[in-house]
Amino acid sequence: MAPDAGTAESSKSARLVLLTLAAGQFLMALDSSVMNVSIATVAEDVGTTVTGVQGAITAYTLVMAMFMIPGGKAGALIGRKRAFMIGCVIYGCGSLTTALAPNLSVLLLGWSFLEGIGAALILPAIVALVASNFATERRPAAYGLVAAAGAVAIAVGPLIGGVATTYFSWRWVFAGEVVMVLGILVLGRHIADAPIGERPRIDLVGATLSALGLGIFVYGVLRSDEWGWFQPKPDAPSWLGVSLTVWLMLAGLLLVWLFLRWEARLVVRHREPLVDPDMLRNKQLTGGLTMFFFQYLVQMGVFFVVPLYLSVALGLSALKTGARILPLSLTLLAAAVLIPRFFPDVSPRRVVRLGILALLAGAVVLMAALDADAGAEIVTVPLLLIGLGMGALASQLGSVTVSAVPEAQSAEVGGVQNAVTNLGASIGTALAGSIMIATLTTSFLTSVEQNPAIPAAVKSQATVELQSGAPFLSDAQLKSALDEAGTSTEVAQAALDANTDARIDGLRAALAVLALTALLALFFTHRIPTTQPRSTEPRGRG
Repeated sequence: MAPDAGTAESSKSARLVLLTLAAGQFLMALDSSVMNVSIATVAEDVGTTVTGVQGAITAYTLVMAMFMIPGGKAGALIGRKRAFMIGCVIYGCGSLTTALAPNLSVLLLGWSFLEGIGAALILPAIVALVASNFATERRPAAYGLVAAAGAVAIAVGPLIGGVATTYFSWRWVFAGEVVMVLGILVLGRHIADAPIGERPRIDLVGATLSALGLGIFVYGVLRSDEWGWFQPKPDAPSWLGVSLTVWLMLAGLLLVWLFLRWEARLVVRHREPLVDPDMLRNKQLTGGLTMFFFQYLVQMGVFFVVPLYLSVALGLSALKTGARILPLSLTLLAAAVLIPRFFPDVSPRRVVRLGILALLAGAVVLMAALDADAGAEIVTVPLLLIGLGMGALASQLGSVTVSAVPEAQSAEVGGVQNAVTNLGASIGTALAGSIMIATLTTSFLTSVEQNPAIPAAVKSQATVELQSGAPFLSDAQLKSALDEAGTSTEVAQAALDANTDARIDGLRAALAVLALTALLALFFTHRIPTTQPRSTEPRGRG
């Protein structure tokens, strides 16, 4: 680690550094959720379709996934602070471009490409800069607050997007991001950079292999809802009778394996790898990365399911939906900040296990409370529990991963860590969505088949049309579609009842999968250490 002079020198300076890095994390996470409630408005404004805007969101995720590991290495080449500041400038240019975008092409350039590249530089640098600005014993609290800022951004994103779209324009969100970037750049002068040491050469082959591997894998996951996970949906691309999703994921994994083999070859030849393969033999580091993966999988699955229940099943506005999700932010922030402060010597393993149990409990309570006659109030207690679990994990995992290796590798750890969280988030959203739609389709068709009021011809037509997956429709949307089709009152009511029950079944199934995932995560917690890091010396490899 850098000497004490390299850490934040005063309490005021430390707070400013923490505020700056937390603001950076908040900004990066905001784009993942802020426009989800405004997709139709954005599409109309830039003269494209909803699919086009969803493609821009997908492309942003892909760019981040592809360049996260090379972005982590950039910090070792040009300095962590410089990588952070350059990333902010690129991100700010992307936000300004998006705010002024007249069409989809410009939107893709600003939102998907420039902001994605900026995020790939900023996120790994944040991990390294916390390590270089805070003493070892203060890092759990610092990492906890930074991670909490990102999670809060995802939670309040729909509320911010809803307010901006309802009362102003979605463009003001991105204009606000430009202002926020300028503030971060001004405050960034308080950040202490870690010494760079010998500047390594960039591994172009490794960068290409990692970018292609992670990008192709994530793309396959993101298209699973449209193509199917294994059995191809009607008119979806396939090869040898298997959905293209499977082949893309396998191709991505193969490229990642080739990347690791290439990195090992570089080490044998005493050349600088993009990621040292020995890091992945570190028990503590892989334990922390595994927990990050599970946390983001469950977290993003919840952030997919709960807003759907509130906005579609209950018909709440974007503003009311965002307000109902806010309780999660309260316990998340409280746990992330207060656990390190009041329990500085607590076992990280114990906190992580309790955090996962809180996630599990929240998912189970919400699953049990879901009912066709239930109101929005049923999400409050489960979200408080889920926020508590997320905050507990945030308070420990960042420190666990960085303290597992020498500080010189903290930027590399940041790149790998953010690549893993990106994978977890993508899989969590896709898995929750596909399970929910598959269950909804099965439940809806079963209800229709068993209802004698629905004519056989209608049943046959419904079966054919819904084989590719029933859409998640509100009662108002379905009623409008049925009225346009000239359906009789009796058949329409039967379809509405079937849709109401099927929606709940789909949501419950998605939550059940997330609960099982949280339970599975408990089996990997033995890799988390039982003692807090206290020394500035690098921890031994385990």
